[in-house]
Amino acid sequence: MESNTTAIIHYLVILLLIILASGMLTGVLASRLKLPDVVLYIGVGMLLGQGLHWIDEPSSSLTNQMILVVGSAIILFDGGRNIKLHGLKKVGWTVAMLSVPGVIVTVAIVGAAIHYLFSIDWLYGLLAAAVIASTDPASIIPVFRQVKIRERVRETVESESAFNDATGSIITFSLLAAVSGGTSLNAGVITWDFLRTAIGGIFVGLVIGLIISSLVAHSRVGILRDYTTIAMLVTALSSYLIGDLLHVSGFMATFVAGLIWGNSSDFGLKMSDKREEMTHFSDNITVIMRMLIFILLGSQVDFRLLADYWWQSLLAVLVLMFIARPLTVFISAWPDRKTRWTLREMLFMIWVRETGVIPAALSGMLAGLHIAHADVIASVTFMAIVLTILVQASSTAWVARKLGIEEIKL
Repeated sequence: MESNTTAIIHYLVILLLIILASGMLTGVLASRLKLPDVVLYIGVGMLLGQGLHWIDEPSSSLTNQMILVVGSAIILFDGGRNIKLHGLKKVGWTVAMLSVPGVIVTVAIVGAAIHYLFSIDWLYGLLAAAVIASTDPASIIPVFRQVKIRERVRETVESESAFNDATGSIITFSLLAAVSGGTSLNAGVITWDFLRTAIGGIFVGLVIGLIISSLVAHSRVGILRDYTTIAMLVTALSSYLIGDLLHVSGFMATFVAGLIWGNSSDFGLKMSDKREEMTHFSDNITVIMRMLIFILLGSQVDFRLLADYWWQSLLAVLVLMFIARPLTVFISAWPDRKTRWTLREMLFMIWVRETGVIPAALSGMLAGLHIAHADVIASVTFMAIVLTILVQASSTAWVARKLGIEEIKL
């Protein structure tokens, strides 16, 4: 028993060292090539996993699932912390439209494509589409840390990636219930689940964010001021955990908690003297999480599965990128007379639409349940992750410059 425990510990330490060492070298290369690091992390993961077989951590393992959840929560919290409430108010209409009707439109269009391309039942086609319908904060936020674009565009896309996780997850689980139980979809039930999950997540994030930030920065009860960065980490993880335990959106909760920390002065809490410390800590911990998440994701790409369904999966993802996403952005942003989006800004939002951690986790969960056509769902998900990150994320800076969206530091 003791030898088995020791072997597991050694395996985990070796896995961590391989990922961190390769991640650092890859980060240096990405900086010199001026590419988002997540792009090369995926590529290195493929090399170390499917190529050299140095990494063999299945997507269903406890280690992998914990890294996905903890990493996503921390990255999402940091994304919320970097958004200003006054800016979010200005783009609220567009974010709301992208996060709810936009996801529904995406599921309908891509679901129809998958239904016809793979010749599977409508419910399974819609289920596969729901898995990849939401944009992914763990993919998008790191890219925007390296590519500086107009603030309102960044805030819109990052906020969408946080809020639409709730919509995508609710639709996925509603379709899963229909598939598993042979029941029909109920629009009223889905609407209620969304409102309960979304509003519940917002409430949890507000409460946890305010309580812990007050214990750090309040003039009278700020007893944790010397532990600011640790308290920040506790806020991110506890918001997710409590939200998930209460069956509301944990990811929305951690994003909202991040908003509270990033806008603490609006609540009478002063952290300006701790900003540099928090930023330094946050930058390092999110880089580590990016390495762990995306190198592992790359190592888990199943090329044999992609070979079986490569052309159908490719066409399905192209429908997602070039039909569903443009339609979603235009119907969401064009009517927003308050924000008055330019065509160039909308084109940029169309292009920045990465798929990553959350779809991978949902796909792994469905595979673990052994539902019908789980192989189709896995193939489409892997293709969406690989194509959107390797193509769209890698060209984000170039597209931003061409469209005049990039902010140049003087």
